Amino acid sequence: MALALAVFATTATAGQTLERIVALVDDNVILQSELEAELDEVEQRMRAQGQRPPARDDLVDQVMEQLIMERLQLARADRMGISVDDNTLNAALQRIAQQNNMNLQQFRQAVSREGIDFGRFREDIRTDIKLQRLHQQQVQRRIEVTSRDIEEFLESRAGREDDTEFQVSHILIGVPEAADPEEAEEAEQRAREVLQRLRDGDEDFATVAAEVSDAQDALEGGDLGWRRPGELPSMFQDEVMGMSVGDLAGPMRSPSGFHIVQLRDTRATDQELVQQTRARHILIQPSEVVTPEDARTRLENLHARIDDGESFEELARAHSDDGGSASEGGDLGWISPGQLVPDFEEVMDGLEPGEVSRPFETQFGWHIVEVLDRREHDSTDERRRAQAVQQIRERKSEETLENWLRELRDDAYVELRLDR
Repeated sequence: MALALAVFATTATAGQTLERIVALVDDNVILQSELEAELDEVEQRMRAQGQRPPARDDLVDQVMEQLIMERLQLARADRMGISVDDNTLNAALQRIAQQNNMNLQQFRQAVSREGIDFGRFREDIRTDIKLQRLHQQQVQRRIEVTSRDIEEFLESRAGREDDTEFQVSHILIGVPEAADPEEAEEAEQRAREVLQRLRDGDEDFATVAAEVSDAQDALEGGDLGWRRPGELPSMFQDEVMGMSVGDLAGPMRSPSGFHIVQLRDTRATDQELVQQTRARHILIQPSEVVTPEDARTRLENLHARIDDGESFEELARAHSDDGGSASEGGDLGWISPGQLVPDFEEVMDGLEPGEVSRPFETQFGWHIVEVLDRREHDSTDERRRAQAVQQIRERKSEETLENWLRELRDDAYVELRLDR
């Protein structure tokens, strides 16, 4: 249970901390008490995941940077009018509870038993959803996967050897966008020193990552999770595919800096026979004139009209914002596992044929979906193409988000006031 909650865990600030400003971030401030609370939370999460936290002094810079990036993104979301109402938040909490095999009341009690303030936990989930909506508007809509992308991927080594998943961790030693050759050389030397430290000592990779990495996932130990070859960052895709479990590699250069990677594990994924789902959906995308709440309300109304006997197909043609399926009455065709984003598939997989979902949200907007049929299908070629689309989209999304966050940070005014 501790591990399941650790991803979302927060802790209340213990005692009273002097309300001293430790950073200015554009028009916002970060207080000493906020920094201390975040440090407590990070240490608690790392212990719950079986990691040994670095010394607190070594964590300060990482946690401060995380707070700075959160403030910058939330400020941008506020300027764009992005918000999360209580109905959306409660639905998200209900899904988290269900994923832990509990109802909401049981989940609230379990959170409290972990020593976590549920009110703050709840607001952290609101923040997560708000940032997801921001990324959807600022990043996801820029992502396009072309037929040429798919063909090139299928002909590449990553496409040909797509029967293995890799569990990878990484460390980034950052290089500023406008760095001169001397700064880049210094960063590369630091990366080499970190790599040598990992090779020479018995230090845990995750602990070192939390201490020195400049990546957004530093405080998660640099964990990239399980990735198919095409989902690996392009700068070390080929390197990882040639590594053995436990190997270290680097430094490898990218626009962000120098990377060190460790291959933690591999597993086979080849599966010929899959269960496919035939489904159709209606998508309403939030925009500058349509808020997420407006989108959800419109879908609630459309759902009611379907319940009253109106044609899903005709309503999709008239109202769906999915240009690829609206003209087909929302028909998505036969869908293989992994072909669509996880949030969509989770709802779709929970429906019986003929059943229409309640409105739900993904990174693309708000949907209702109807399952039409299911079948077992030997779809080797179709599956490879569907997985190619997914892997290309994941990689492009990650790279585009990284670039967008770097631009956001570079354009901000940040003044640190930490005591050293």
